[in-house]
Amino acid sequence: MEVHIYYLFIMALPVACIAWTVTKEEIFREAREFCIDRSKNCNKLVKRKFFYVFTCEYCFSHYVTALLLFITKFTLIYPDWRGYIISFFSVVWIANVYMSLYNIIRIDLKKEKIKVAREESELKND
Repeated sequence: MEVHIYYLFIMALPVACIAWTVTKEEIFREAREFCIDRSKNCNKLVKRKFFYVFTCEYCFSHYVTALLLFITKFTLIYPDWRGYIISFFSVVWIANVYMSLYNIIRIDLKKEKIKVAREESELKND
């Protein structure tokens, strides 16, 4: 069981990385903007929800997790379908904790950069 817990925390890393990159980072900005537009302006509910998945890191992490579990056959506690369900929600939860922590760190870094820039401009003005 101890090994499975390590795997759980390791499996959540690529899920968090992929979900965050697709839904938040600049490299996918154009695709994300397209998906945001389609999620608001499609005439069918199914289409709107499909495109919304690519704009929400929490939603997208479910699909990334499902793909990762399909590839790795990772289960928790039970070796059958119940283990897949438990591992699915566990990996999603841990991945979203990782993304929340990463977001907090990024916000703190941005605050520090703004403070430094403000102090530098004050020093230049003096």
